[in-house]
Amino acid sequence: MQKQRELDQLIQSVAEAGEKLPVSERRNFLKNGLALLGATGVAAAARGAGPGVPPSVPSWTRSLGSSVNTNPYGMPSPHEAHVKRRTVEWLTADKIASVSFTPLADLKGIITPSGVVFERYHAGLPDVNPDHHRLMIHGMVDRPMIFSMDDLQRFPSVSMIRFLECPANGGMEWRAAQMDRLQFSHGMLACCEWTGVLLSTLLQECGVQKDASWILAEGSDGSHMSRSIPMEKAMDDALIVYAQNGEMLRPEQGYPVRLINPGWEGNTCVKWLRRLEVGDQPWYHREETSKYTDLLPSGKAREFTFVQEANSVLTNPCPEKPLGKPGKIWVEGLAWSGRGRIKHVDVSFDGGVSWKQARFTSVVEPRALTRFGIEWEWNGQPALLQSRAVDETGYVQPTYRQLRDARGSSSIYHKNAIHTWKLNSDGSVVNVQIS
Repeated sequence: MQKQRELDQLIQSVAEAGEKLPVSERRNFLKNGLALLGATGVAAAARGAGPGVPPSVPSWTRSLGSSVNTNPYGMPSPHEAHVKRRTVEWLTADKIASVSFTPLADLKGIITPSGVVFERYHAGLPDVNPDHHRLMIHGMVDRPMIFSMDDLQRFPSVSMIRFLECPANGGMEWRAAQMDRLQFSHGMLACCEWTGVLLSTLLQECGVQKDASWILAEGSDGSHMSRSIPMEKAMDDALIVYAQNGEMLRPEQGYPVRLINPGWEGNTCVKWLRRLEVGDQPWYHREETSKYTDLLPSGKAREFTFVQEANSVLTNPCPEKPLGKPGKIWVEGLAWSGRGRIKHVDVSFDGGVSWKQARFTSVVEPRALTRFGIEWEWNGQPALLQSRAVDETGYVQPTYRQLRDARGSSSIYHKNAIHTWKLNSDGSVVNVQIS
């Protein structure tokens, strides 16, 4: 360690001296300076680095870069081209009614960039002209109204950071571990800043009648996607959204307007929203009878199970982020709960035999992703890594055994069991189930 520190100091001295020379002399000086360090020392300092490793001068510093308006709408670096949504070919019968997955392993913080938020379509992506689009509120109201996009933006705006999760997230794994990536096991999940007008504001404008207790939200896609929403949620924190992460909604996220029900099934957050009908009972449409119900071992099915319960997953290490050599590792992940804030997260390195409390590394918002982390000394031996979230209501993320005891193994939705990554001695990570 002492020799390494001395070597690092010497390299720094050479670099600092070189910076004081004219550019024409700098290259030869640095070349000769490095020769004094010895081939072994230089190799150790530059191991795994490219031609721009200090104290050499990177090639990109020797010429002018692009102008300020080369990309009027900024794009990620081409070196990040691997960070993108992906699909699972066998998961759905038709790409028109399919899903793509968020690359969770490659993201930082808690905000999901708009360009990689997972997609879910029931009849493909519609091309909606905002100038022609309208939102109608009718039914059990005193004043049925039709709002243009300009009308909606005249109301007081509200912004919330909230997660969005498909209730089928992880649903392929009810019986056994199937997916070979974090992106596919948990990637129907995102967290964004949503901006719009509270639904309660519009309902008050229309005058909700006394006996009204439900609302039907309907989209303008080819399937006329629709869900029944209890009035309590509509008057609480439901948001009519026209902007996402500081810009207008992306087309795949419901442009020009959608519904967001914070903490609830993503399927209830109807995109391309065109109609809200107020009534006194649910409508029992396809997406709340044939689909989005929870089959129980008794043969009966639960309906209107709106809330996404507390969940968590480790994002590093994971199959997309294997480990290199043993030593100190920063283990991190994401936790979320549709019931409110995450209270704490525990991490296990032995398959749940023992637990250590992680620390939060992000803001802790209600019904938003929360990032956590913990330092761990990996000895190079195989390990079983897990995380377990507890929310502010006291709800504890269940094991697979606990979840299957209550729900069986033939369900699809609301799979929030403790997830296990098996870390192999070569640093690779695979998806397993142990309880």
